[in-house]
Amino acid sequence: MSKDLDMTQEWDKVFTKNDKVNHRKVTFPNRYGITLAADLYEPKSIEGKLPAIAVSGPFGAVKEQSSGLYAQTMAEKGFLTIAFDPSFTGESGGNPRYVASPDINTEDFQAAIDFLSTQDNVDSEKIGIIGICGWGGMALNAAAIDTRIKATVTSTMYDMSRVNAQGYFDAMDEDARYEVRKNLNAQRIIDFKNGDYARAGGVVDPLPEDAPYFVKDYYDYYKTARGYHNRSLNSNDGWNITSALSFMNMPILQYSNEIRSAVLMVHGDKAHSCYFSQDAFKKLKGDNKELMILPGVSHTDLYDKTEIIPFDKITEFFLKHLI
Repeated sequence: MSKDLDMTQEWDKVFTKNDKVNHRKVTFPNRYGITLAADLYEPKSIEGKLPAIAVSGPFGAVKEQSSGLYAQTMAEKGFLTIAFDPSFTGESGGNPRYVASPDINTEDFQAAIDFLSTQDNVDSEKIGIIGICGWGGMALNAAAIDTRIKATVTSTMYDMSRVNAQGYFDAMDEDARYEVRKNLNAQRIIDFKNGDYARAGGVVDPLPEDAPYFVKDYYDYYKTARGYHNRSLNSNDGWNITSALSFMNMPILQYSNEIRSAVLMVHGDKAHSCYFSQDAFKKLKGDNKELMILPGVSHTDLYDKTEIIPFDKITEFFLKHLI
């Protein structure tokens, strides 16, 4: 069912290759017939059937950035992992390009579970997921629908439906939301006439001196050698402008209170986005749910700062709940 994709075979990640881990490219289809591209990482020193983890995010990033770093690190700790590009982005298939969908992108995680469940060296009863930033919300949404997911970790989570429909800190009222809808629907006509989709732009460049601190943090990751990648939407021209429409009208996390599997949510208390995790956690039920707030840590610190990302805690969590 997978269609051939044009994938680079050279190491083009923004992080260093780990010589304790095997790496190869793989593809798999989702339920909408879109072929997804992924990097598969597996520990060199462990054999037999392994617990597995699928990783994606941040929103507007590619697997060569944060998700790949998380996947490679967890592989070193004994898991078979994949970091995948969501539909319409990176090396994955899907047209038109650079559009996001609360439904299809949740399905992307489920398709990753399909793939992992059928690997000879994976224990299909021990599969978890990690979602970073906007894909933290998608990961929770996937955990709510997919009972095969035994444990979920979110890192520096964004609720993309909430931020698109209500703005940061829910500052957008109904009238403001109506104006956004008018502008986005006017953009649809422009795109239709042009036969193409206008892009929203990635992280602002050049960076204004008065930019909010979190925008400066995004710039420091996506626009510098630290995290820049030529396929990353945030590093370049961003999403299609009209991508926001479906998130405004189709909220995710409606059934997150029914997640029975284990969830660990990790966020920094300096992150502008911390309230997304704090509020989402309040809806979760059961004694297998944890919220870990890291003091003095910003949103993008959890993208790639390995001395800050609590990999030991994440490993302990998966080992406990992938049983």
